[in-house]
Amino acid sequence: MTTATTTTISQHVFYGDDGDPETSISLSVIENMKEEYGLFVWPCSVILAEYVWQHRSRFRGSTILELGAGTSLPGLVAAKVGANVTLTDDSSKAEVLENMTRVCELNNLNCNVMGLTWGVWDATIFDLRPNIILGADVLYDSTAFDDLFATVSFLLQNAPDAVFITTYHNRSGHHLIEFLMVKWGLKCVKLVDGFSFLPSRKASLLSGNIQLVEIVLSSGKSAE
Repeated sequence: MTTATTTTISQHVFYGDDGDPETSISLSVIENMKEEYGLFVWPCSVILAEYVWQHRSRFRGSTILELGAGTSLPGLVAAKVGANVTLTDDSSKAEVLENMTRVCELNNLNCNVMGLTWGVWDATIFDLRPNIILGADVLYDSTAFDDLFATVSFLLQNAPDAVFITTYHNRSGHHLIEFLMVKWGLKCVKLVDGFSFLPSRKASLLSGNIQLVEIVLSSGKSAE
């Protein structure tokens, strides 16, 4: 049995002040859709990438780690505005990791690409000390929630002033993420509607109840 494969390259534009093309950026993303999974740009990724772009002065010069990066749009934006970016996805997903490398090359961006499986404590994770951790639509599989939050908690303990910024579909209310934060010693310092800052030209193409949340250690410093 053969598996249908469709590979496309999508363009993603982030507009400068008043839509000025001279202060805008464009990124190309390789999307590879197969019958058994889709490696494509999800709405949560578009919203998180836009957030990074609109707060680019905060990200410029920072050390960024993207979890479950997939097509990596938020991390690519961070790299484009001058951050030191490491893109990660499950260590078993060789094809996804290879695609991440190709996307970086396509956009002439020098990002680190590495396998990082949530809840697995191999040597590489101990050396990671990001200022900002990104995760777009990483709260989709409830069986992986504890592994994800264990990993985030570990990374934040390694860098206590760091923050985890994630976008997610609010399918069952904020109480679930609140429960996980309490369980893993974390707290929310910012919660916004993902569509509240999204340009209308992008919002019209997306749907869903998407939230953006910033999370820190309970004993850590609040994000501004």
